[in-house]
Formats: sequence, structure tokens, C-alpha cells
Amino acid sequence: MLGHKDRDQLELFITGSLQQLVPEDHVLARVDRVLDLGWLREEVADCYCVDNGRPGIDPEVAVRLMLAGLLLGIVHDRRLMREAQVNIAIRWFIGYGLHERLPDHSSLTRIRQRWGEERFREIFRRTVTACLDAKIATAEIVHIDASLIRADVSWESLVERHADEVMAENRSEEEIEAEKKTRRSGKYKKVSLTDEDASMATSSRNQRLEPCYKQHTAVDDARGVVLDVAVTTGEVNEGDTIEAQVDAVQDIADRAITTVTGDAGYAYAKVYGALERRGIDPLIPAKKEPIKSRVPTRRFRYDPRHDIVKCPRGKVLRPGRALKYGRFFHSRSRDCARCTLKGDCLSKGRVNKAVVIGDDYPALVRARRRRARWSEDDRRLYQRHRWRSEGFHGEAKTWHGLGRAVRRGLGNMKIQAYLTAAAINLKRLATALFAVLAAIWTAQTAAQCLLQTRHA
Repeated sequence: MLGHKDRDQLELFITGSLQQLVPEDHVLARVDRVLDLGWLREEVADCYCVDNGRPGIDPEVAVRLMLAGLLLGIVHDRRLMREAQVNIAIRWFIGYGLHERLPDHSSLTRIRQRWGEERFREIFRRTVTACLDAKIATAEIVHIDASLIRADVSWESLVERHADEVMAENRSEEEIEAEKKTRRSGKYKKVSLTDEDASMATSSRNQRLEPCYKQHTAVDDARGVVLDVAVTTGEVNEGDTIEAQVDAVQDIADRAITTVTGDAGYAYAKVYGALERRGIDPLIPAKKEPIKSRVPTRRFRYDPRHDIVKCPRGKVLRPGRALKYGRFFHSRSRDCARCTLKGDCLSKGRVNKAVVIGDDYPALVRARRRRARWSEDDRRLYQRHRWRSEGFHGEAKTWHGLGRAVRRGLGNMKIQAYLTAAAINLKRLATALFAVLAAIWTAQTAAQCLLQTRHA
């Protein structure tokens, strides 16, 4: 029989609460069970005047609004408030009834400006602590990775700036190579006038440079809980941030990390050395040494005991001028003058050989040797790194709007990253709680069925 529905909704009053209209498995309903913001009011009290001005938005309401938008993939404030106007789940999540007027979208902007990035980082840190307390994160095996986030600027805002302003001293070997590539590609680089914090970067040589930020993330191995998030400009090298991230994770977890995994973007001597000094096993695939001459650098053997380098013919190179992360080792000109490899080893116009050896070069050698004999456990763990860390970035960009910056400036980008990581951690925590409740319900149901069977 063909049905018919009368669309004239004449009801004026509806008995019940909004919670009855929100499904129990809705993402906001599940997150609400694990979200605790009771501490927030006291945390931000110093941002408001005690006895002057009109009452502002409840701090918990503001944060719940921002989290609801990110959980539902609505990252722009205007669109979020339009959706909240008609979305019962959002109204219930922030504690507003159907008859109450919602805050203006500009209030969220002013709150972000007033609170500052550090308070939003504290919100994120609280979610990490909650996951650690719930035992769904152990902080023993940590996967660290970085991803570019497209800045909210147009191509028309880009201009060229002379690159001679770059600092010319105290650079690492990778920075020296980067500068050489810059010189080969031209002496001008592009910057954005509308967002000067965004810098030109790319994740692949086959892709063009874009104005970007870079998010550096530490993810726990157990269930993919985000342990730390750092946001920098796009041109910052990953190797410059990993030490601070490892220290931040150990500080918040209050326990020692056993293993850190990373991709080849972290394969620097300084990274291997820093992790080894902290007693951490670095599972990072070492890069193959580039062969730029007929006598590659790998044929020069460093002797850490005597702090010298020996060339393929056994001549000694002694330490000289120091760099940021290493030193130059020079041979004597009279040793090279009679060498049979002189034509292949020395560059045009040089009379002696100069080799750069990093401060943690022995750690790099150990990493290269280990990479050649990775065990099956090492390979499996590195595969977990790929889908744990890269999976988080894919989830954040696809479902929570982190593929592009919503607002301009490094501070606003940090706030967006902190709230996105907090939303994902709350999802992880809610999923774990839901699994526990489901297991309890299954056990109770089985027990009731058993009792009924015995009575029958």
C-alpha cells in the first residue's frame, strides 16, 4: 500500500530532551562521554575582566563548538554556525536548546585571539593525558612524521624576494646543499604578502612549490593516539624538530621511549646521535650516500678513537674548521701531490682534499649497517610507521579539514593543528570506551541467556 505523510507539522511543544534525538553512536554523542572541560574556566579566567563588560560565551561552549566543527569536517566558523542553527546534535553537544540564540561566528575568532595558542595546546595535552591514563597509549614506540599543509593564500599574493638575505654562517651540511640547489635554481624565491609565515615548499621533486606550513607529528604505536604536534613554516627541515618532539613526548608521558621510527627525511647523523644519547632505538632507514665523484666519501674512513680520517691510499686527514654539525678534515698538499688518485679525487683547482665529517658520523655509519640487515620485526614495525603516521595525516586532511589552513598566520595554524589532534584523540578514546562497553554488554547478555537456559 502506498503510504502518505502529512507534512504540516502543527506540534508546538515536544516532550523530552534533545539527547533523545541524538543517536548513541553519533560521533558527538560518543565524544561527549569522554570529553572533560571542567578545568577550562579557571584556565582562561585571566583573559576576562571580573567586574566589567557584558558576559561572554561560556569557554566550554566555545571549545565544544570548535571541536564539533572539526569532528564533523566543518572548519569555517560561518558555515559551522549556520549548521549549528539547524543541527540538533551540535545544539545538544554545546548545551543549547532549540529556542536559544547561538553565538555569532565572530565570537570564536575573538576567543582564539584572546586565549592564544598555548591554551589550545593545553587542551590537546589534556587529551593526550586522558589517553595515557586510559591505557590506550603507551608512548614506548613512537612514529614521527611531517606533512605539508597548504596555506590560505592565493597565487596572486606571491612576490619574489632576493635570497641574499639568508644567513651565510653556522649552517649544517644539509643546509649547505640546500643553498647550493637554491643558487642553481636562481637567486630569487617567492613569498606571500598576505601570509608571510607561510613559505614555499614541496613534498616531491615532481611537484611545484606551494606556500605551506609543515606539521610535525608524533603518533603512538598502540592505537594511533597523537602524542605531540608541532607546526612550523614549510621550509623547516624535519631533522631540526625531532629532538624537541621526543623530549615533549617523554615529558608528558613521564616514561622512557624505547623506539622512534621515521622515514628517510630524518636520516641525518645528528638525528641518529641524538636518539642514541637518549637511549632510544632509531628505526630510520639510512639514505644511500650519493656518489658525486669517482672517489666517493664513503671510501674515506673516520677513526673516532684518534679523531682522524684516512683516505683510500692511507694518508691522514686532520680536523680543521668547525661547522654547525661537523668539521672539515683536510689532507696535506704534499700527500696529494704524489697520489695516483689525484685526478679523480681532487676538484679542479684544489691541491688538497677536504672532507666534511658530522659530529655524529659514527651513529650514521651504524644506522647504514643496520639498514642492510633489518630483521623481519624491523620491517613490520616500519610498515606500521607508514600507516600509523601517514594514516593520521590522511585522516586529518580528509575528514577534519587539515588539508588547507583555515586562517592565516603561524599562531592560527597551530591552533587549528592542536584542535584537530585533540578531536582525533577524543575519537580514539571514545572508540576504546565504546569497545569496553560493548564487551561488558555482550558478557551481560551471554550471562542472562545462560541463566534463562538453566531455568528452562
